[in-house]
Amino acid sequence: MAKLIYVTNVSLDGYIEDERGAFDWFPIGDEVFAFHTDLLRSVGTFLYGRRLYEAMALWETDRALAAQSDLAADFANAWQAASKVVYSTTLTEVSTADTRIERRFDPAAVRELKAAASSDLTVGGANLATQAFEAGLVDECQLMVLPVVVGGGKPGLPTGMRTDLELLDERRFRNGVVHLRYRTLAR
Repeated sequence: MAKLIYVTNVSLDGYIEDERGAFDWFPIGDEVFAFHTDLLRSVGTFLYGRRLYEAMALWETDRALAAQSDLAADFANAWQAASKVVYSTTLTEVSTADTRIERRFDPAAVRELKAAASSDLTVGGANLATQAFEAGLVDECQLMVLPVVVGGGKPGLPTGMRTDLELLDERRFRNGVVHLRYRTLAR
């Protein structure tokens, strides 16, 4: 069975966007960008909320992004290679290939998707990830912790619930970013 992995970038104080809704404080750098690309390459399906999907769809719809560098082209190719499921009540059509819309998050359908998949799935977007955590579907949590404190905003991890984790791996990058990989533990 494939794993469902929650992957997100968070500030040191745990936010994925600041109080203005911005997430432009990420210190990407080539080393971190290449690491993200390798992670994408191992994934067969991305489960996205609407906002994250619309931001990521640019890697297919805006050819200028991929043309910026070899690293950007590699990232775009890895992103385009995976299937996408977008959970939205408002989106009427998608702008990318191999993408479908689901109107609601159905834990049973995601369990079936995991069981049938030949490669791992990721869940992206804090609200969608919270639903997956609440349903007990998240097998791993991978955080890219950024060396910035933003003081408030949208939390990157579910609030109001407990999830026990076991550290599987960690990696420090030269720009101060730290990747933490955890397995979720059954309670």
